[in-house]
Amino acid sequence: VTQTTPTALFWSPQLLQYDFGDYHPMHPSRLDATWRMVREFGLDSRPGVAVQVPEAAQDSELGLAHTDEYIRAVRAVSEDPGKEIAECGLGTEDTPGYAGIHEASARLAGGTLQAAQALLDGSAVRAVNFSGGMHHAFADRASGFCVYNDAALAVRRALDAGEERVMYVDVDVHHGDGVERALWDEPRAVTLSIHETGERLFPGTGFVQDTGGPSARGTAINVPLPP
Repeated sequence: VTQTTPTALFWSPQLLQYDFGDYHPMHPSRLDATWRMVREFGLDSRPGVAVQVPEAAQDSELGLAHTDEYIRAVRAVSEDPGKEIAECGLGTEDTPGYAGIHEASARLAGGTLQAAQALLDGSAVRAVNFSGGMHHAFADRASGFCVYNDAALAVRRALDAGEERVMYVDVDVHHGDGVERALWDEPRAVTLSIHETGERLFPGTGFVQDTGGPSARGTAINVPLPP
């Protein structure tokens, strides 16, 4: 980050509501610790850095990467965690349902969509939503701690805005399966995932022979590494 180049940083304490419980490995204390580090290093107050509050994504925006049926199912679980859990992938040990999960997940996705929009309209040269990266969510189900796939949504937003090529780079230890699947047959998007081999680690996918759909051969690039 330089002093003269605008950087949009999306943060709000409301993002801490993305919370699967006290003993879940993706506890919101991780986000809180990241924000405190940002403050302690003064990154939020440097010239050219603007902190913006993320708004919850609307259903129409979530529909860029998710089915209407899935969004309705997440809403139903959000209102009553005992309903429709099996149908939408919520209720597992990894991704339990809880009251308010739709709003919390939609706000996280909204931050990434706003980050993408800031780049598209030129109001920022760099945009950061460190609460994002929900790369395991699929169009019709939650998976691996992820409810709404903010990364896939951001790529779709850019493509819909007229961008001719978008590259998604995933350096999480797990394969970015949800993003890859969302863009599997999209020739304008390249997905590059560098991860521990699916032979040993969740989600069990992301091999070198997986290269994209019939209309987009070569646009999915997987680099599976030994443990």
